Amino acid sequence: MSEAISNATGWRDYLEMTKPRVVLLMLLCALVGMFLATPGGVPLDTLILGLTGIGLVAGSAAVVNHIADAHIDARMARTQSRPQATGRLSPTQGIVFSAVIGLAGMAILFFGVNPLTAWLNLASWVGYGLIYTFWLKRATPQNIVIGGLFGAAPPLFGWTAVTNSIDPGGLLLVLIIFAWTPPHFWALALERKEEYAKVGVPMLPVTHGESFTRLHILLYTVILIISTLLPFVIGMAGLLYLAGALALGAGFLYWAIVLLRNTNPRAPMETFRYSIVYLGLLFGFLLADHYLFTLSLQPAPVYEFQQISA
Repeated sequence: MSEAISNATGWRDYLEMTKPRVVLLMLLCALVGMFLATPGGVPLDTLILGLTGIGLVAGSAAVVNHIADAHIDARMARTQSRPQATGRLSPTQGIVFSAVIGLAGMAILFFGVNPLTAWLNLASWVGYGLIYTFWLKRATPQNIVIGGLFGAAPPLFGWTAVTNSIDPGGLLLVLIIFAWTPPHFWALALERKEEYAKVGVPMLPVTHGESFTRLHILLYTVILIISTLLPFVIGMAGLLYLAGALALGAGFLYWAIVLLRNTNPRAPMETFRYSIVYLGLLFGFLLADHYLFTLSLQPAPVYEFQQISA
């Protein structure tokens, strides 16, 4: 019985290192990118292999982040129970696990989807797993702004998985997440300011103060709202998406103003939580709009299977 419990705990530790909730949000964005890239249905093998490969590569980069930040995580309340921080898994175990799932993900993307999507995922892995984790995070208070580009790419991965090309529509989806990232993370940084200061991570509230950070959350929220209107402006989305984007943007703007006024001590975490729901619902509106307004004008989508040579 104890051995079974130990095995289950170890399995959960490996899963935790991949940051599954973050990866699931990334996969939702990649899924939307896939469907927006085509007026018809996405081939089922592309759908399954693409999401599997993207998820494995993203999880691999998250494991590297756990390993590199173990000494920092051990000193922060939010992260001190992580497997690497507590020593439940050794760095060697983490490195091997990261390599196995990362290489598996790359192989799936390269041979099962297309090389372009594989190389883009590798670039994102290097950007987040190495450049951001080992250097950028500790080098500048703009770490989230610059590093956000690496985390904003999943919808482009989904787009290229279907089209095998980099197109303006896919890049616009990247822009939306890129604009979303600073207010999302800075809200959390306000809540964890003292912990970031203690471990020497130059997050914006630590280096420039809370008032400066609150103002910039508001400014980036405005930029985000403007960015989310662009799919409608260019004809990529219809009225359903526009209504959803405006309603969700109004909610984000509300919390940004609450943060700026600084009268609600729970506002940083409430804003952080809302930002996660916001992104999921925004991309959900994009997907629903695509079906109701774009696909409604065409025959019902049929999943296609790519022919596999013997």
